[in-house]
Amino acid sequence: MTTYAGMPQAEADALRAGGPDAYGTPAERSISSGAGNPCRCCLQNVPEGAEMLICAHKPFTANQPYAETGPIFLCADHCEVKGTFLPPVLTTSPDYLLKAYSHDERIIYGTGQITAKSELESYASSLLARDDVAFVDVRSSRNNCWQVRITGD
Repeated sequence: MTTYAGMPQAEADALRAGGPDAYGTPAERSISSGAGNPCRCCLQNVPEGAEMLICAHKPFTANQPYAETGPIFLCADHCEVKGTFLPPVLTTSPDYLLKAYSHDERIIYGTGQITAKSELESYASSLLARDDVAFVDVRSSRNNCWQVRITGD
């Protein structure tokens, strides 16, 4: 079974409460324009006109050369993931950047690939079938923003 995971709920809730982001600063508040503002917690697009947070996110457990940090959006109000199916945040672009990582959170060279939306699940499954792959991160192919982590169970 493939699982799509966003930012941990506790981390999102801490940012909503004014806690620091990956750069040690509070999240910025803004208003969503609708599509193109994917929440990395519930994995839905922040509804148009709704308040949202913009902050730096590093989806890794430690600082190391492969621990990329980038901007993300969050619903300003509490939200939660609704299932393990292909989330709506992965349906708004024609393609995405997929990269496989090892158990020590290092990029596995040769796995990074711009992948058509229609091939996303297939390519991720082929990577997750490898013994050296712990997870696959999906990023925007246009802006390199982290979208979601894919794991196999």
